[in-house]
Amino acid sequence: MGAAIFWGALLIVIGIALVIKVVFNVDFPIFKIIVAFFFIYLGIRILLGNFGMFHFKTGPNEVLFTERYFRSPYEYTEYNVIFGKGVFDFTDIDLSEGTKNYKISTVFGGSVIKVNTDQPVKIAADAVFAGAELPDGNTAVFGSSSYASDSYNPDSTHLFIKVDVVFGGVQVNKDF
Repeated sequence: MGAAIFWGALLIVIGIALVIKVVFNVDFPIFKIIVAFFFIYLGIRILLGNFGMFHFKTGPNEVLFTERYFRSPYEYTEYNVIFGKGVFDFTDIDLSEGTKNYKISTVFGGSVIKVNTDQPVKIAADAVFAGAELPDGNTAVFGSSSYASDSYNPDSTHLFIKVDVVFGGVQVNKDF
């Protein structure tokens, strides 16, 4: 219904502009108006979450144009945050079943990762034109940085989080 209203209103505006141009000899840049309205329409459709016949549907492990809070235990090993904000709470994660590996990718958005540094935790962050702030104060802006808690041992069970961030920001907070 929204697309029909838009295209109907656009055709009415074009018709009125043509009548004014012919009857009153007032020059309207009709083609420029059509292009401008078309781009406005596309922008609104993208911001509202769908684009014509393509619908931006997010899965349970994705954040797109919104904000989502994830609590442990996590079903998926990979999470994506795009044009939104994701908050990931790893403070109560159970490591009795073995090492847990997760990947969190953030593009044009923000992520907050909460970890308990009393548990064995290793975080590897890669950033491109972005910021990744780790619990020990290390940051990655363009390149890589890593963090390991005091109790981390690569030979025992631990939590490993791979963080990729592009044109966004990731902040890893400790001890909540």
